[in-house]
Formats: sequence, C-alpha cells, structure tokens
Amino acid sequence: MTACQNGTTCADVADFLLNCFARSPHWQHWLSLPLSLLLLLALGANITLLLTIRLEASLHEPMYYLLSLLSMLDIVLCLTVIPKVLAIFWFGNKSISFYSCFIQMFVMNSFLAMESCTFMVMAFDRYVAICQPLRYPSIVTDQFVIKAAIFILARNVIIPAPIPILSARLHYCGENIIENCICANMSVSRLSWDDVTLNRLYQFAAGWTLLGSDLVLIFLSYTLILRAVLRLRAAGAVAKALSTCGSHFILILFFSTILLVFVLTHVLKRKVSPDVPVLLNVLHHVIPAALNPIVYGVRTQEIKEGIQRLLKKGRSAGSVG
Repeated sequence: MTACQNGTTCADVADFLLNCFARSPHWQHWLSLPLSLLLLLALGANITLLLTIRLEASLHEPMYYLLSLLSMLDIVLCLTVIPKVLAIFWFGNKSISFYSCFIQMFVMNSFLAMESCTFMVMAFDRYVAICQPLRYPSIVTDQFVIKAAIFILARNVIIPAPIPILSARLHYCGENIIENCICANMSVSRLSWDDVTLNRLYQFAAGWTLLGSDLVLIFLSYTLILRAVLRLRAAGAVAKALSTCGSHFILILFFSTILLVFVLTHVLKRKVSPDVPVLLNVLHHVIPAALNPIVYGVRTQEIKEGIQRLLKKGRSAGSVG
C-alpha cells in the first residue's frame, strides 16, 4: 500500500490498461486491417532481405551487413509494438503488466535511437563510396562494421536506459489507465503522484542529443554526396547516384519528419486531437520498417539479383522433390 497525497492509502499499480484512441474509438476499426498488412509486409520484406544477404555469398560485404542490422532493428520494433496494438483492436486486450510496460518503453526508446544511428552510419558509408571511392575498401571494412555495431548498441542502450528507469521509480497509486496504445514515457509518467520534471527534461535532452546529432551528420553526408555527384561528368553515373542516394535521403527524411510532427502535435496539443500523436507514434513503428527493405534492399541491383537466384533455387528444389 502507498500513502496518497490526500492522506489516504491505495494499492500500488500491478498492471496498466492501454486506452487506445479513447476519443476516436472508430479509428480502431479502419486501422486494424492496414496495420495488419503493414506488419506482414514489414516482417516478410525484412526476413526476405536477411535470408538473401545470409545465403548469397556475393552479398557478404560491409554495406549489406549494415542493411541486415537495419532489418533486425525493424523486426524488433514491429514485434514490440504492433502485435499488442492489434490485440487491443481485435480482442480488447488492454492490460499490460507493470514490468512489461517499462520493458516495452526501453525497447522503443533504445531501438528507435539505434535505427537513427544506423541511418547515420549508412550515410557515412555512401559518402565514402561516392566521395572517396578509392579509399572505400580500406575504410569500410568488416572491422568497421563490427566497431559501428558496438557503438550503435552501446550508445543507444546506455543513454536511453534512464528513461524507463526514472519512470519505473515513480509511485503509481490507483490510476492505471494509459491514454495511449503503447507505453510511451510521458503517457505513463503522468499517472504518477510524483514530480515528473526530471523525466521530461531527460527525455527531451536524450532525444535531441541522439536523434538531433544523427540528423545533422546525415544531412552533412548527403550534402557532400550531392556536391560530389554534381561534379561527375558521366550523365549515367550522376543519374544512378542521385536515384540511389535520393531514395535513401527521402526515407530518412520521412523517418525524421514523422518524429518532428509527433513533437509538434504534443506542443500544440490544445489545437489537435490527443489521438493524433498516438496514431503517429504507432505508425512510426511500422511504416519505416515496411519501407526500409524496399528502398534500401529491393531497389539495390545486387540484392534484387540475389532474391531472383534464391527463387530459382527454390523452384529447382521444388521440381526435383
């Protein structure tokens, strides 16, 4: 039992209820099918990409290892959020245990930051490939990928870790209904009797430090790439480089823009429905995951050829059997 502010006592919260789209419950009906299809697309495309890179020896290169890392992050993010959201939509399963809620919070914060950091490393990879092509084999090596993966893991586990820790240490008494589809930090923390100023400040500082620094370095890399590409004399080379890097940059811009819109809707929460940032938060965990393997993978000629070879092998094995 915990003493409340009014002097009475109440039971500590053992689990939370995710009250998804409380003001717009009809959204659940028309969102369930698109979310299901996006989840299947994300899982199918990322698993296909992982298998192709794993089974095709010609794809055992640093650039494709980074793509594999991005696909694994996408799969984890999808499975952390979307199945629970669909369980709420289909079965009304709103309950989530106390510890499961904060584990979900940790995974979301850490893996979104890991994804942003992976985009930054991939932008550097493209910068070296286009601006320093002769030095690329000596700079972007297997050892580089290993060190980059360790950096991505360490930075984005250590810095976001205090967010769920600070939130879990708060006192939750009586009120356990989270006005969200997921265990977002501030949606959970506002249920506490305690002062959450430190939680707000740390999340703001960590978010802008991690995502902001990544975004600055990504923009810098693609600016240098664009400058180098425009100096190329071969028209075909220019078109190919712009097509590849342009699609990558648009996807990264989409990843960042949806975060910016999410922040702005929180700032302007009196002018927009509270369900809008909830919707954006859910979509941000599945739309990039569905688009990443298509833009980064299928549009890459080597991966497309690898998938075609695997399909031919599958047909040959099926006809023999």
